Amino acid sequence: MPDSTLTDHLFDDADKADIDPFSLFEDWFAEASRSEPNDPNAMVLATVDADGMPDARIVLLNARDHRGFAFFTNFESAKGGQLLAHPKAALLFHWKSLRRQVRLRGPVEVVTPGEADAYFATRPRISQLGAHASSQSRPLGSRAELIARVETLEKSFPQDEPVQRPEHWGGFRIIPQQFEFWKDGAFRLHDRVRFTRSAPDAAWTRRRLYP
Repeated sequence: MPDSTLTDHLFDDADKADIDPFSLFEDWFAEASRSEPNDPNAMVLATVDADGMPDARIVLLNARDHRGFAFFTNFESAKGGQLLAHPKAALLFHWKSLRRQVRLRGPVEVVTPGEADAYFATRPRISQLGAHASSQSRPLGSRAELIARVETLEKSFPQDEPVQRPEHWGGFRIIPQQFEFWKDGAFRLHDRVRFTRSAPDAAWTRRRLYP
């Protein structure tokens, strides 16, 4: 009979016949939202540049639904330019408090202007001004220069009027073609389950992997 320490860490939800990766992600994300000390929506975004050199950085997941996972940024930033030129990406969520991670990857699309406007309107005013002020990923002489640009813009936008989204700022949606759920197991006998599909409207297939 297996030692209980080998089985206690396994997750059973992935074995349910009707489970889909979006639903499983929501279950895990809800747990992470309760246990992570900050930013359970932080995710590593991996892209490639014009030379095929990979790039990775942490961004925040700003929206998600059955279509995919969206975040917002400056289109003229390094990641913005890379995604516009090579619209494929990978994401990684790591929830240390739960000893779990979720990986996903797939093609990328630009969200609609309406979606970008709606999210931009929820941001604090200073963050909205920062989107106008920041020439993201380009050289900056000093932090004082950035603050000065924000202060100048703050004076130019009437306080009683909303700050409009700049045209160079919007969102990207990663449309998963693959999910992989990983949960820590005793003695490095981790549990891994991968979901794949060939297209956004195709059925998911599921396979458990060796750790």
